[in-house]
Amino acid sequence: MIVAGFGFRTGTSLGSLRAALMLAQEGLPPVTHLATAHDKTTALLPLAEALRLAITGVDADTMAATPTPTRSAASHTARGTGSVAEATALAAAGPGAHLLRSRQISPDRMATCAIAQGSNP
Repeated sequence: MIVAGFGFRTGTSLGSLRAALMLAQEGLPPVTHLATAHDKTTALLPLAEALRLAITGVDADTMAATPTPTRSAASHTARGTGSVAEATALAAAGPGAHLLRSRQISPDRMATCAIAQGSNP
């Protein structure tokens, strides 16, 4: 399982999400799943539909309990984690997951994406 986890601001465009994914996925195997904060899954639907991938919504407690190498003060204040992208990718990929790429930021700074690999199918 290869999961692309996303963090993004309200009103982020499909183009911003795609740009963050392209930066994160460069040189890696194709993603098989998408993940984001549970309350943001609807906003990620256009990308999921375009890529024909499922979305996993990760709850706030799980995000906060998932250690991330990135320590963004803004993410910590807003979501209780150093990186929403990294935390959701790792959580959705399951126990024992590891990051293949830490969060990458879209050029317009509206979205972040990280890629994790897990053993779940």
